[in-house]
Amino acid sequence: MIDSLNLLVMFILILNCVVALNNGLAKTPPMGWMSWGRYRCNTDCDNYPTECISEDLFKAVADEFISGGYADVGYEYIIIDDCWMENERDYLGKLMPDYRRFPSGIENLSEYIHSYGLKFGMYENYGNVTCEGYPGSKYHIATDVQQFAEWKIDYLKLDGCFTLSKELDYGFPEFSKQLNKTGRPIVFSCSWPYYQEHIFNIMPQYELVKKYCNLWRNYHDISSSWQSIKNTINFYGKNHKRMASYAGSGHWNDPDMLMIGNPGLSVSQCRIQMAMWAILAAPLIMSNDLIHISKETKDILLNREIIAVDQDPLGIQGSMFKDIFGDLKIWTRPLIPVINDYNSYAIAFINMHDKVDRKISVNIYSLGLKSPDGYTIMDLFTGDELRNITPNDVLQINVNPMDIVFYKLIIL
Repeated sequence: MIDSLNLLVMFILILNCVVALNNGLAKTPPMGWMSWGRYRCNTDCDNYPTECISEDLFKAVADEFISGGYADVGYEYIIIDDCWMENERDYLGKLMPDYRRFPSGIENLSEYIHSYGLKFGMYENYGNVTCEGYPGSKYHIATDVQQFAEWKIDYLKLDGCFTLSKELDYGFPEFSKQLNKTGRPIVFSCSWPYYQEHIFNIMPQYELVKKYCNLWRNYHDISSSWQSIKNTINFYGKNHKRMASYAGSGHWNDPDMLMIGNPGLSVSQCRIQMAMWAILAAPLIMSNDLIHISKETKDILLNREIIAVDQDPLGIQGSMFKDIFGDLKIWTRPLIPVINDYNSYAIAFINMHDKVDRKISVNIYSLGLKSPDGYTIMDLFTGDELRNITPNDVLQINVNPMDIVFYKLIIL
């Protein structure tokens, strides 16, 4: 009887290892580049040879990661989004890249990216077809996951177009189980909660999502417009209490791609997105034209101090502390170092108004920063240490229209 019981316990333990995500990845939010936000489904390589979804584009991004300094500050994943496939599977039922645009094949592209010490990611959709009409994985999960593992991918983005709500609840966990079975470390990016909440009006079960996914989309696709970024920030502001506790090492809320450097956004709007994604402990996945990006916006993306906030090992997602005037938002995020149970903090003062300066006088005690020994203030966009401050001292903050003041208060 004891032997039978032991065997049953062992079986349950083995089953749990297969069922739950157990890849030890994404200890901090993933950083990289993805094609969708900038290049969408451009497959016209005749007229747009440098802007179509092709192996040349992803090799150029890999080259720029190295020569442009992106890899030096932590960006590592290069991810193909939709529209990389042929319209049909091969005679064995396997996915095939469009060989006009990927003539060397996916495995060779993977090796090219890995040769730089970078990591490679791909896209699929749980549904009969992808969002853009290419072959989906609905009846091919095990086959497709094995194919991805053979191509040595390091990151999989799974979408949820053309599915029913119950199918999502099966498909995303099943993909996670199959990824675990390969034995290859593959970060799993899910769109599961987005489809639940915004397509089917079902409140996501984040504990379950966290069990199966490394990161997950909560809100609509982001675009290169201030309104899109503003809407995303406001969504997190309104909903952070029900979502933030599920973020942490190995599992992150994902407000979608960094659109920094794209047409449609001012430099100050790019500053806001970078700072807010850091406050949110969000994945920093760029989608832009790295080859022709301006120096001003490149400097934002390469800002080591802000990246350090995003990658802070405490892994605590920030929250909106206060909303003043309806358009001045104060966000805070606890950080290391921690001394005598007091944290350092990142604090963002965001002016959402497009015409009016906002001025505020605030003592840091009222923001929840109570270390009796005080803090050193660092401006995270300049890297300058400004002064020391105690909890009873008053900060005078002036935020330009549609701009941000972003500080780190380092515990003394």
